[in-house]
Amino acid sequence: MKVIILIILALIILAVSFFVVLSIKSRSGSAPGLVDGALAPCPSSPNCVSSEDNADEAHRVAPFPIDVWEALPELIGKEGGVVVAINDNYIASEFSSPLMKYVDDVEFRKAEDFVHVRSASRVGHSDLGTNRKRVEALRAALTAQK
Repeated sequence: MKVIILIILALIILAVSFFVVLSIKSRSGSAPGLVDGALAPCPSSPNCVSSEDNADEAHRVAPFPIDVWEALPELIGKEGGVVVAINDNYIASEFSSPLMKYVDDVEFRKAEDFVHVRSASRVGHSDLGTNRKRVEALRAALTAQK
């Protein structure tokens, strides 16, 4: 019985250690930025969404209307994010998960008619829909402000 308890305890410690390492790793990265004038494509993993034309159906979200550009930095802060870079046509922000502090990058690109968005986890494979929900929460908050 003691051996079983020790094995279970060791497995729990190993699992917690794995998630702590992932959390630390996610805090050391940065947003990919613009690639050839567009937001970076999503990887094949399901933990990313984008409104850019290069996004496949599984990763696709609608772009934001152009008139929300000026409101985005303040809204990002209100929704729990931190703006880490901003210029005339690009905003990079970071959102952290409450418990493990995993960092997700949320980027915006001002195009001619729309504001494109990309939200992606820095580590892991699945985010259980967190990035898609975040983009839709930002969209809902912008709609409520109008």
